[in-house]
Amino acid sequence: MASRPDALLVIDMLNTYEHEDADALAPSVRKALPGIRTLLERARADGAPVIYVNDNFGQWRSHHGEILRAALAGRHADLVEPIAPDEDDLFVVKARHSAFFETPLGYLLEQLGVVRVVLCGQVTEQCVLYSALDAHIRHLDVVVAADAVAHIDADLADAAVRMMERNMAVEVLPARDIGFAARP
Repeated sequence: MASRPDALLVIDMLNTYEHEDADALAPSVRKALPGIRTLLERARADGAPVIYVNDNFGQWRSHHGEILRAALAGRHADLVEPIAPDEDDLFVVKARHSAFFETPLGYLLEQLGVVRVVLCGQVTEQCVLYSALDAHIRHLDVVVAADAVAHIDADLADAAVRMMERNMAVEVLPARDIGFAARP
């Protein structure tokens, strides 16, 4: 029997950093970049789907190129450029906190046969937490790369990680310990 693939979900990393929490967030994103890059390299090398799930900045454009261009023109392009999508990556636009809420992500994962998602990105205590919960209630196995998520509030992020582990059976690992089952 062929293995079912894992998918890497990169949450809200294409960011213009033009919001009130940007100054609190940016240092944490900077620390998370090496872990995110490790996950991107591993997922791509293993042939696992890489799916960017990103806010639309309220512009209601569905083309990922516009969102990427806006992020690269933002205050912290140096936080976007190293983890920009490549031509094989998939893209889902979201408008709320969860990567799943009123998006086609669930359908996409089903079509790909994905049973385990690895989450990285921002913000641990918001979008990552809500996406993990929605993945859990969809009976997906969930892994959060502890060193590849960024936060605004460290205490809330720590509490969110504990809640994901305890209440959702999320596996929390360093990026270097995460491998990917590829598409058959």
